[in-house]
Amino acid sequence: MTVGSRSREARRYVDRDAVVWGPGDAVEVPFTSAGEPSRMKIRGERECGECGTRWSYYETGSVGCPACGSLRSVGRDDERREHTDMPAELDLTPIRAAVDDAPVAELAERAADVCREYIRRRGFVSGGDLRDLDDTYVAALECRHAARAADRMRSLTEAEELYVLALLRGADRGERPPTDAVPASLRSARGLAAADAVDDYRRDLRTWAEDGTLATDERAALGALGDHAKRLRMLDGEVAPEKATSLLAAARELATAVRDGDETALARAEDRLERLV
Repeated sequence: MTVGSRSREARRYVDRDAVVWGPGDAVEVPFTSAGEPSRMKIRGERECGECGTRWSYYETGSVGCPACGSLRSVGRDDERREHTDMPAELDLTPIRAAVDDAPVAELAERAADVCREYIRRRGFVSGGDLRDLDDTYVAALECRHAARAADRMRSLTEAEELYVLALLRGADRGERPPTDAVPASLRSARGLAAADAVDDYRRDLRTWAEDGTLATDERAALGALGDHAKRLRMLDGEVAPEKATSLLAAARELATAVRDGDETALARAEDRLERLV
């Protein structure tokens, strides 16, 4: 349904999933019915129809005027831009503060809930720009998978507890334990985090590039990247941590190649993907 097909009254209608900002604007859907950030092109630079305040939806993630709260506004961009990211901050400070009061597995589960909300809001295209696959996003995924793995265990060994505590200490700063500190019993968390991160990033990269603009070799590398992530997931993440790290590196190299036209980065990505077989 387009805005043009609505009546004047319908154009002012607001529900929890969609906001219509005015004649000629797109129907803006900040979240889908499943609660995930929407993926669509929008006019992010807004001007309030009530008080005239201007703000950027790309920066605030809010359809409401920051000055008066009105939902009536018009877009001032010349064109709509792809936008998949919402403002989000990962903060595990309260969980770290409870480290002396709760078992490590319980702390991990609390952290998983915080990480899940952070991941839900995150994307990699902001106002038409492709963002990097950042370490904080990957660490949040690993924290979530580590919590699931720990929950399946009757008890944690000292090495397992140290690994989980290291994640809680640094995940919100994008820090993860080194590969040699990942216990064999929990290496699935690192592998599945890499698979999820690559899948999420690959989807947004394809959205940003609109696929048709990709060169043949870029499209082939993107396909190979997805195949490796799928294989890693089928193995339940049970691979050497170094392989998970290499898969993430390949995704980042491929993004550089597509975004910047860097043929050297593409060659590095292809080489990493070939060595993962």
